[in-house]
Amino acid sequence: MRELDWSSRRRGAPPRPDGSPTPGPGPVKFEDVLNERITEGIVRDQMARLGNVAAPIVFEEQRSAIAPVRRLLANASKRGTGERGEPEFIVTNPHDPDVVVVIECKASVKDHRGPARASDPVRFACDGVLWYAQHLSREFQTVAIAVSGTDPRTLRVSTYLWPKGAAAPRELTAARSERPLDRLVPWGDYVEAVNFDPEVERARIEDLLVLSRSMHSFMRDYAKLTESEKPLLVAGTLIALMDKPFRASYSQYAADELQEGWFRAITSQLAHARLPQTKVENITQPYSSIEVHPELSKPTPKFPRGPLFQLIRILDTKVYPLIDVYRDYDVVGSFYGEFLKYTGGDKKSLGIVLTPRHITDLFCRLAEVTKDDTVLDICCGTGGFLISAMARMLDQCRTEAERDEVKRDRLVGIESQPNMYALAASNMLLRGDGKANLYLGDCFDLTPAVSIKHRPTVGLINPPYHQRGEGQHELDFVRAMLDSLEPGGRGIAIVPVACAVRDAGKAALLVEHRLEAVMSLPRELFAPVGVTPCAMVFTAHRPHAATPDRKTWFARWDDDGFVRTKHQGRVDQNDQWESIRDRWVDAFINRRCVTGKSVMRRVGPDDEWLAEPYLETDYSSLDRHAVEAAALEYTLFRLRQLAGMETNGEEAE
Repeated sequence: MRELDWSSRRRGAPPRPDGSPTPGPGPVKFEDVLNERITEGIVRDQMARLGNVAAPIVFEEQRSAIAPVRRLLANASKRGTGERGEPEFIVTNPHDPDVVVVIECKASVKDHRGPARASDPVRFACDGVLWYAQHLSREFQTVAIAVSGTDPRTLRVSTYLWPKGAAAPRELTAARSERPLDRLVPWGDYVEAVNFDPEVERARIEDLLVLSRSMHSFMRDYAKLTESEKPLLVAGTLIALMDKPFRASYSQYAADELQEGWFRAITSQLAHARLPQTKVENITQPYSSIEVHPELSKPTPKFPRGPLFQLIRILDTKVYPLIDVYRDYDVVGSFYGEFLKYTGGDKKSLGIVLTPRHITDLFCRLAEVTKDDTVLDICCGTGGFLISAMARMLDQCRTEAERDEVKRDRLVGIESQPNMYALAASNMLLRGDGKANLYLGDCFDLTPAVSIKHRPTVGLINPPYHQRGEGQHELDFVRAMLDSLEPGGRGIAIVPVACAVRDAGKAALLVEHRLEAVMSLPRELFAPVGVTPCAMVFTAHRPHAATPDRKTWFARWDDDGFVRTKHQGRVDQNDQWESIRDRWVDAFINRRCVTGKSVMRRVGPDDEWLAEPYLETDYSSLDRHAVEAAALEYTLFRLRQLAGMETNGEEAE
């Protein structure tokens, strides 16, 4: 989208103290007003034909019954008098609560858009609608539509998006096609275009993370939930909201009946999904403790209807509407990950650290996942890898039969912990996928049968870290995943760098499987958990020694563009990730060798499987500070290695 210059000023008029343009009154002729009513009538008729005035669409003229809209327009008069602003039309939909569409009309196409670097909200349709959008964008994703002309055949339409909290608007284009929206379209098309905007998506996800932090405190202080119960309440509530009768009526429940209704809605959705009884029992069992929790329905002075009602209402309005919008985003996992940050890592959950969303998507791209693949994650956690894979696979489907096949046959997960299994199953169910092949149990016991039944072609895994005992090492999980794949299958694992240095498990891996690539990943990827990861890529059932002249590709991917912040964790502040991701994927697929970044080397089990020992230094860009930084980084790396050896692999994951 092209960002617009909203810093222009009306000639001869000083700007307001807040920086907004000063409007001028301008002459108003009676015939102009009369003809403008014709334009408004055309808009009203066209919007009606497009279904934009039917329930649940709220189509209002000049004034809104929605309190936040009224408040934002209370002093938004285009004449700058401080009186109420009155757009021609305000369109909203309770199913998309953070989106508002505002429309301004002019009779003459000459009054459609003002001259360059001039602004007259009273005279020009574009300037007027952006004037209102500037006010509404403080709290809404605002679609601003300017319409001019009195002939339906030659109507001129310009459509803009002013993202919530953004400094400037930009032209809104149709989702995916990036063609300007130069005509009136159905409500769903506007919402889809808004959802497709990367700035809107980023802002919404940041809002979700802020919400998850506040919910953590709320559930601790008022609901008295344990750390393991918090994500279950979130996931269970989102499942319950899928039940239309419950979503429509939960506000009518008495406080002492709401928990029972909540649990009944979950079981109703599981029954609707036609799951095997064993799977239903495995999913519902962890939720049963929430059903009888004594604090959830207890009234408090601040929340007289009890904490559960408050939580359901928040998730209903703030989270549930976004699940279908961002189907590749692990909402449940995001909440779970945020909750873990307050305990410094899940020390009671067998070394579980959830893989960030941008990495799960990256791995699916590296594996070149297609709709014809079968994807396996034998330590699936909340299902992050499966969700990213499903999103990519569904994008390639052209028919409903293909989509059903992906959901029915192409996604396979194993999880050993009942609570995590319930979260993963719920996560898939939230995306209309109750058919995913999820298994509860020990992956070492289940993988032989799972392999025979599903014949997976792609394996993605972030194994539990630093486990003691037979069969509990990270590379043992990796080997179990690779052993389960079809010959020639692609397997990618994210493991601590210690696994790539001195590890007896490396030799066992290479007996049956070929090491294709290893990429060092950002040191703070799992912050605040202190583990430095790397990604290993294998081809399954192609012995490494069978092709002794074949080289392995090593790369240093230590900067993904994300910056660690105090309150938001790691965020892509400067929108660098997409370009970095595309560059990494291209380098991997084409095995590009770049001085200081990537290299090809023949390696065996006794060699280090990291790029750093083999990379040549690019001296052309070196300076004193770069040398000092590199020396410090390597020293810290070696200290962490030594500390890990001394603690016998018990570093918190």
